[in-house]
Amino acid sequence: MSKLSLKRKAAIAAVTAGLVGVGGTAAIAYWTTTGTGSGNAAASAGGGTVSLHSSFAAGLAPGQSTAVTYTADNANDSSTVVGALTANVTTSDANCLPSWFTVTAVTSNTNVAAHKSAQVGTGTLTFLDDAANQDACKSATITVSVASQ
Repeated sequence: MSKLSLKRKAAIAAVTAGLVGVGGTAAIAYWTTTGTGSGNAAASAGGGTVSLHSSFAAGLAPGQSTAVTYTADNANDSSTVVGALTANVTTSDANCLPSWFTVTAVTSNTNVAAHKSAQVGTGTLTFLDDAANQDACKSATITVSVASQ
């Protein structure tokens, strides 16, 4: 093993100290700053419409009632709540009077997910047994239309 001279030891110490000093200076050479910012975007306009449907069993006769199911199809990109439902009856025969029928719509305020369908209410369709001849309703198409408010 060779011995280092005093001069050589001093040179190595000076170089090492210089490297540490430069490295140390680089480690603390940074800038500080402050700032604020914000961003914004418009929310969905909402209020997209849904397609509402009613369904009930065929073959209703005077004096009978049947359950009605109301469903909604949501083609929107966000969910929506279907609120109060209103329903009314029309018939395919002008002599089969809509006033011979009653229909209810019980609303469930149902959330319908985006691009999904869901049951949104139920009700009852009743064919009233009137004293008048109701033969015009034989084979007539009974339609329950539904709307949401």
